[in-house]
Amino acid sequence: MPPTLASLVQHSALHLTVHAGEDRLSTPVRWVHASELPDPVPYMEGGELLLITATTLDATDPGAMRRYVRRLADAGVAGLGFAVGVNYEDIPEALVGAAREVGLPLLAVPRRTPFLAISKAVSAALAADQYRAVTAGFEVQRELTRAALSQGPAALLERLAAHVDGWAALYDASGAVVAAAPEWAARRAARLTAEVERLGERPAPASAVVGGADSGDASRDAEDRVELQSLGTGRRVRGALAVGTGAALGTAERYAVHSAVALLTLTTERSRALQAAEQRLGAAVLRMLLSGQPDHARTVAGDLYGGLLDAPFRLLIAESTASSVSAAAAQEGAGTDHPLQVLTDAIEAVASRAGEPVLVVPDGEHRLAAVASDGGAVTASLSRYALLEAEETGAVIGLSAPTGPIATAGAYKQAEQALSVARRRGMALVEHEELAAGSILPLLADDAVRAFAEGMLRALRDHDAKGRGDLVASLRAWLSRHGQWDAAAADLGVHRHTLRYRMRRVEEILGRSLDDPDVRMELWLALKTTAAPTLPAPSASEAPEPREESDQ
Repeated sequence: MPPTLASLVQHSALHLTVHAGEDRLSTPVRWVHASELPDPVPYMEGGELLLITATTLDATDPGAMRRYVRRLADAGVAGLGFAVGVNYEDIPEALVGAAREVGLPLLAVPRRTPFLAISKAVSAALAADQYRAVTAGFEVQRELTRAALSQGPAALLERLAAHVDGWAALYDASGAVVAAAPEWAARRAARLTAEVERLGERPAPASAVVGGADSGDASRDAEDRVELQSLGTGRRVRGALAVGTGAALGTAERYAVHSAVALLTLTTERSRALQAAEQRLGAAVLRMLLSGQPDHARTVAGDLYGGLLDAPFRLLIAESTASSVSAAAAQEGAGTDHPLQVLTDAIEAVASRAGEPVLVVPDGEHRLAAVASDGGAVTASLSRYALLEAEETGAVIGLSAPTGPIATAGAYKQAEQALSVARRRGMALVEHEELAAGSILPLLADDAVRAFAEGMLRALRDHDAKGRGDLVASLRAWLSRHGQWDAAAADLGVHRHTLRYRMRRVEEILGRSLDDPDVRMELWLALKTTAAPTLPAPSASEAPEPREESDQ
C-alpha cells in the first residue's frame, strides 16, 4: 500500500511528531512538496505532504493561519510539516489551533531532519508500492491467462472477481450477459445493458464508470462502482467487460482488469478467426445441400452445427442495398461496419443466446445466406431481431418456410422469392408464408404492372368516358361470373342481349378474343390491379340494344 502519514511518523530516521490531526494519520501521501508561498494551492494537486519553514508567513496570526490552513484542507492536502528551530523554535499556537480546528494533520519536523530526507522516504515507499503492484499484477496476469486458456472466459471472470474483491461480467456485442462471477452478479450485470449499449456506440477501446462517487451519478451512489471496458481491436466493439467493486480500483486491481481486457479481446478476435473458418466450411455444406447431397453435407458438417441438419430449419437470404453500402463506406473512418457484418453479428448473437445452431455464409459482398433452426426460439427472435437490424443497416431479408436437407434447393428459391418481394415493396423482411397464404395481387403492385394494366384498359375507359356505354363495368361483371350471361346481366341490371353486344364491342376495341383464356386472365388481373369504378345502377332510359343480337 502507498505510504501514509502514520508510516512517516513511525519512520525511525525522520523523528517526526504529531501536533494536530491525530485521527487522520492513515491518509495516503501521494507526494512531498516544499513551498514558502503564502498560497501554494494553485501549484498542488491534492494528497501532498506540504513542508514549510514559515519564512513568508506570520504563523502567530490566528486569522491568517485560519485562512491558510482552511485553503490547504479544501485543496485536499494530506498534511502539513513545520520545520521547528528555523524561523520558529516551536510550532506557534495560532497554527496548531487552526490545524486542529479543521482536522488537518500537523507534523513537527526537527532541525536535524532535512526536507530532502522526507522526500526520499516517500519516494522510496512509493517505488516499493509500485513494484509490489507490478509484481502482483504479473502474477495475476499469469493466473488469468492460465484460467482463460484452460477453462475459458467464465473461469477468468471468477479469478478476476476474487482479485478485485467484487464481481465481473462479460457481455457480447449485442449487450447480452454471456457470463458473470459470482453467479449472483448476473442479475446486477443485466441492469447495465443500456450502459453497455451506449459504450458499444463508441469506437473501441472505450470505457465508462457507472455508480460510485466518480461517476457523476448521485442517484447511484448507494450502489457499487462499476467500470465498463469495451473489447475489440477493430472499429466495432465486439463485447464488454464490467467490473464492480465497493471503491475505486487500486494499482494492482487495475493491472488485473487491463490483463483481463487484453485476454478477452484476444479470445474475441480468435473466435472471429475461427468463425471465418467455420463460414468457409458452412459454404461447402450449403453448396452440397443445394446440389442435392444431404448425406455428404451431414458428413462434412459433423458435430459443428449441433444437429442443425437433423431437424427442420429455415433458409434466410439477406441483401444490402447500394445506398447502405455507400453510407457505410463513407463513414468507414467513423467506425461503421458493412451492413451485412452487423446483421451477421445480430443473427449469431440471437442464436447464441437461444442455444440453437445457425450457419451463416457470406454470398459475395452484398449478400449472405443463413440456415437457422426452426426449433422455436431462434426462428421467432431471429425474425424480430433481424428486422430491427435490417431497418437500421439498410439490408432486405427473405425467409423460407420450414424445410429439411432434401428440399434445401426449394427453400433457397423460396427465400429468393421473398427477398425479391421485400425489395420491391421496400420492406426489411418478408417470409415466404406471407406470399403463400395471401393474395397474388400485392405481388403485382408495382409501377410496371400498373402501367401495363392501365394501358390495356385505356381504350375501354376512353370509350366509356364519351358516354357510349359501360364496357369496363360490364367486362368486370362478365368475368366475375365466369362468362355466365344471365348472372352477369342480372348483376348489371341489363338484358343479356345488351351484355352480349357490349362484350363484342370490347373485343372490337381491344382487337382480342374473349374466348382466349389468356386474354380473360390478363383482363381480370388488369381490372384487379387498377382502381375500378363501382358498378353503375341501370339507367331508366337505357333500352336494350337492337334485336340483331341473339342467343344463337
